[in-house]
Amino acid sequence: QVQLVESGGGSVQAGGSLRLACSVSGYTYSRYIVAWFRQAPGKEREGVATIDTDGLTNYGDSVKERFMISKDDEKNIVYLQMDSLKPEDTAMYYCGGTQFVPPPRNRFRLEFYKYWGQGTQVTVSS
Repeated sequence: QVQLVESGGGSVQAGGSLRLACSVSGYTYSRYIVAWFRQAPGKEREGVATIDTDGLTNYGDSVKERFMISKDDEKNIVYLQMDSLKPEDTAMYYCGGTQFVPPPRNRFRLEFYKYWGQGTQVTVSS
């Protein structure tokens, strides 16, 4: 059974940094994608970053140049390094997984993601 467990959230002042981690277990697929999404109160879930088994990444427009997704294949962990944080980055951050590997332009479509973690809260104060 696939399980995703997020960690690393917290509170930080604007301009600060946080690193989130998504521990992945139970995958038996040869190819898959792990993604970070976020959801602020009253807003839709928004794609932040994705990485596939080949290491190909893509990012949402609002986080480009500030966030970086990476993976440690030995530890089965996907990281999200978040720098230059802004108050508008405040949200619950979720790790999602899928065995489908659509073209990069479609990798933020929620319907592809079957597996989800419980989320970790990130709060950025001004």
